[in-house]
Amino acid sequence: MLNYRSKNYLLFLLLALFSTQINAQKSGRKVLPEKKTAQSMKAGVFIDVNVPSYTPSGYNIENLVKNVLISGGSSCAPPNVSNVTVSPNQLQTDTERAWGYFNKGTTAFPFDDGIVLVTGKARRAGNVLEGNLGDLVPGTTGSDPDLVAAINPASGLNDAVFIEFDFVPNNSQISFNYLFASEEYTNDFPCGGFSDGFALLLKPNTPGSTYTNMAVLPGTGGPVSVTNIVPAGNGFSCGPINAAYFGGMNSTNTETNFNGRTIPLTATATVTPGVSYHFKMVLADASDSGYDSGVFIEGGSFDIGMTIVDSNGNPLPESINVCDNVPTLLKALITVVPGTTYQWFKDGVAIPGATSMTYTATTPGVYKVQVVVPGATCPAEATVTIVGGTSPVAQNATLKLCTTPSVFTFDLNLAKPSISTTQGAVFKFYLAQADAIAGNNSNITGIGAFNGNDGQILYVNVSNGAFCSKVVTLTLRKEETPIASLTATRLKICAGESTTLTAAGGVTYQWSDFSGTGAVRTVSPTQDTTYTVYAIGAQGCKSLQPVSVVVEVVPAITSNLTGGYICVGDRITLDAGAGPNYTYQWNNGETSQTVAAELPGLYSVTISNGVCSKVYTTQVIQAIIPQIIKVDYDESGTLVVTASNPSNGQLEYSNDNGVTWQSSNVFTNVPNNTLVSIRVKVKNTSCVGFLEYFTFVMKNVITPNGDNVNDMIDFRGISDLKDFQAVISDRYGKAVFKSEKIRPFWDGFFQGKKLPTASYWYQVTFEDPATKKLTVKTGWILLKNFE
Repeated sequence: MLNYRSKNYLLFLLLALFSTQINAQKSGRKVLPEKKTAQSMKAGVFIDVNVPSYTPSGYNIENLVKNVLISGGSSCAPPNVSNVTVSPNQLQTDTERAWGYFNKGTTAFPFDDGIVLVTGKARRAGNVLEGNLGDLVPGTTGSDPDLVAAINPASGLNDAVFIEFDFVPNNSQISFNYLFASEEYTNDFPCGGFSDGFALLLKPNTPGSTYTNMAVLPGTGGPVSVTNIVPAGNGFSCGPINAAYFGGMNSTNTETNFNGRTIPLTATATVTPGVSYHFKMVLADASDSGYDSGVFIEGGSFDIGMTIVDSNGNPLPESINVCDNVPTLLKALITVVPGTTYQWFKDGVAIPGATSMTYTATTPGVYKVQVVVPGATCPAEATVTIVGGTSPVAQNATLKLCTTPSVFTFDLNLAKPSISTTQGAVFKFYLAQADAIAGNNSNITGIGAFNGNDGQILYVNVSNGAFCSKVVTLTLRKEETPIASLTATRLKICAGESTTLTAAGGVTYQWSDFSGTGAVRTVSPTQDTTYTVYAIGAQGCKSLQPVSVVVEVVPAITSNLTGGYICVGDRITLDAGAGPNYTYQWNNGETSQTVAAELPGLYSVTISNGVCSKVYTTQVIQAIIPQIIKVDYDESGTLVVTASNPSNGQLEYSNDNGVTWQSSNVFTNVPNNTLVSIRVKVKNTSCVGFLEYFTFVMKNVITPNGDNVNDMIDFRGISDLKDFQAVISDRYGKAVFKSEKIRPFWDGFFQGKKLPTASYWYQVTFEDPATKKLTVKTGWILLKNFE
C-alpha cells in the first residue's frame, strides 16, 4: 500500500496538469481486506450491530435517540428532546444504513449497547468479517460545513454522516460516554495525515450561537482523531501520540471490524438548565471513501435530565459514604415547571411525605427520586446509594514521657487507650493535620520509638478500618525524670522538739505520710520516724526512687527536783533525778545529781543528755516556827489545833510531844482532864511550836462517898494557869468553895462539914494558854452526899 501511495505521489508530480484525474486516483486508496485469524473467526467475537433479534435495532432514529441514547433502553421518551434527524436519511429498514443500534453481545466491548454512526455500512462494524465496512451509496452525501468549521481538516471531507437533535437540559451539565474507531489505523496512515473528520458539536438554539466541539481529550490533549491518538509500534512511525487514550488494534481487540479504537471517553459540557440546545454528532472520511470510521455512544449515558446533588449543588456519585448517620441532604436537580411532582424512595419503598425537591437521609440505603414533569411519558429517575459506617469514639489526648538516660523516645502505642476505646479502631499518627484528614500514607512509622519534643502536637486519624474516621490531636509532654534528695536540720531531737525537713529535685513532692506537696516541712515526732518523699517534675514526672531520712527521738529529760523549807541550821538535799547519759550543772557550781542546801534561796540545775538539755528550778524557803494560837476541845474527846504559819509551809501536828505527827490539825479520842503536849512544825524542818494544854472538863455530879469515883472536882490541871480562880456557890450565892494552892479541889465539904445534897453553881476563870485570853466557865453541879 505504501508503494501504491508512492506511485500516486510520483504520478501527481509528473501529471500536475491533470490534477482532476490525479485527485480521483488519490482518493481511490486500495482498501485492504481484513485478515482472518483463528480468533476473529470464532463465533461471538464481534459486537452485534442492527441485529433484528434486538428490539432497538428496529427503532427509527428518533426512538433510538430518545429510548436508547438518553433513556438507556427504557420505554420512557424524554419530553425535552425534539427535531431528531439523521443524514443520510436512511430508514431503519435499510440494512445498509450508516447508523444503528449496537449491543456488545458476548464480547468484552466496554459499552453494553448504544448508538453507532459509521461513514460506511453500520452493520459491517460488527457481526461478521466481510472484508471492510464498504462505502455509502455513491452520491448520497459529501462534506459537512459544521464539521469543517469545527476541525479545519487538512484535506477535503466526504461521506459525511450525522445525527442531530434539539434538547432542553434539566441540570447544569451534560455528559455522555463514547469511543472512536477507524480503519485508518492501517499501514502508516495516522502518520501521513489521513484523519477522518469527527466532532461532537453543541450550541444553544439562539441566533448567532456557534458550535463547541466536545470530542476533545482531557486538558490540552487536543481533538479526538486518528492522527492525534497514535500508539507506539504497530508500524506507526510517529507514535506514540496521546497513546494513553488508544484502546487497541484489531489484532488483539476484535470486537469490531475497525482496525483500531480509542478507550472509552467522556464528553462533558456546562449548560444552562431550561435553555434549548442543539446537538450534532458528525463523521466524514478524509480525502477518500476507502477507509471508514465510526463513533459509538453508550446507551443511557447522554444525561440531560435530573441529577441528585448535595447541599452545595455538587452532583453526587452513584454511591457515597456517610458515617454515624449524619443527616445528608439530597436534592433533585431538575428544571422545575408548573405541575412537577416528586417522590423519594428508600430501598424501593416510597417514603411517606417525601414529596418535595429535597430529602434529608438519616440512615444508609438506596435512595431514588422520581420526578414527573408534565408531558413526560414516565417519571425521570435518579438514584444514589448511601453506604453507612460508624466512626470510632475518639478524643484529644496527652502522652507524657518521663525520660531517663535509657528511655528518651515516645511509644505512641501507649496513647491509644486514652484516644479511643472502640474495639478494632485503627490508629495512624501524622505530623501534618492535612495528611491526617486525608488519611494518606504520610503517617509516622516506627511509632514505638518516636523522638518527639515537649509540647509537640501530632494528629491522629482514628478509623473503623473502613471509610469512617475522626482526626484528633495528641499532645506530647516530655521532661527529664527528677532525682529526689532530702535533708533535715536535726536528725536527733528530744521529745517535744521539732526538726525541719527540706526536699529538693522537683517542683512538687509526694510525701509518704503527708498530703501536702511542698518541699519544706517541720515535724515533731514522738518516736523514731522514717520520712520518705518522691520528687515530682513540672510535667508530673515522678522520681524513680524515693529518698528517706530517719529522725531519732531521744527520750525526754525528766526531773522531780523539789525544794522545801529549812530552819536556821537545817540542811535539805536537792535531787535532780537520774536518766540516760544525764549530766548536771547547778547554779552553785555543783555537778552532781544531788546538792545539800543550807541556805534559803533559788536553786537551778541544767540537765543534758548529749542531744538536748533542760533547766529545772526550785526554791529553798526560810521556815518560821509556827505558833499555836488556839485549841478547841470538847468533852467528846475532839481536839482542834489552830496555829500560825508565817512561812506558808506545810504544817504537821502532834499531840504526844512529837512522837507521832499528822498533817491534820484535828485529834480525836483525847481524854478529858488530861495534860496534852501539842506540837506544830513546818514539815521536814526543825521549826516546831509547843503548847501544854489541859483538857479541862467540869463534872456536873459529885458523890463524895469515898469510892474514888466522882468523889471530887479537881482543878489541879489548870490551877497553875494565869489568873486562875474557881468559886462554887450554893443557890443563895454563898460561896462554899474557893480554890487555893493548898486545896485545888472541892470534895463537897465546907468548913469541915459535908454540905447537903443539892445543886450548886460554879465559876472558873483562867487565861487560855493558846489564845492568851481570859476564859470564864460557869455551870451547875449536883452534889450528892450520903449520910
